Amino acid sequence: HVDRRTAATMVRYSREAQKVDKSAKTRGSDLRVHFKNTFETAKACKGMSLGAAEHYLREVIEHKDVIPFHRFNGGIGRTAQAKKYKGSQGRWPVKSCKIVLDLLQNLRSNAENKDLDADNMVISHVQVNEARRGRRRTYRAHGRINAYMNCPSNVEMFVTEPEEGVEKANDESAGSKKRSGRLGNGASA
Repeated sequence: HVDRRTAATMVRYSREAQKVDKSAKTRGSDLRVHFKNTFETAKACKGMSLGAAEHYLREVIEHKDVIPFHRFNGGIGRTAQAKKYKGSQGRWPVKSCKIVLDLLQNLRSNAENKDLDADNMVISHVQVNEARRGRRRTYRAHGRINAYMNCPSNVEMFVTEPEEGVEKANDESAGSKKRSGRLGNGASA
């Protein structure tokens, strides 16, 4: 038996951060933005620091940078700005950028609330799922009616403090391999 008051406030994430005390998370449900645009926008921000991601999205809103489209790229126009992301297709989805910017602002607040250094945090997890579609109808010729549905999205993001790098060992034998006299196909060298 689940209490209805607590059931409404519980939020499930697809996974938990590895170090819960060194991370912050946020989630948006049933956001009225196109799923495909939001997927590509959030994916472009993954791996960036919070400040860099916020700056990048503001540049996209001003059309100074582009969101590269890699997965949902059918019918997406080509632009020269996408060359630096190893592609040719890209767009400037303003509404998705504003929604993701709001989520990043929430992430920053959540990180500062846990006494973490928000400027040093890196976006480590991004997931965008399709939410339940909204149904409307449109009226066609000869008295017919067709569906007129929207594609909202659910978005979740984590930020974590970057891992400290491990120094490489100076041991001579650690990196060397023994080479056999045979090649991969069985012939001798």
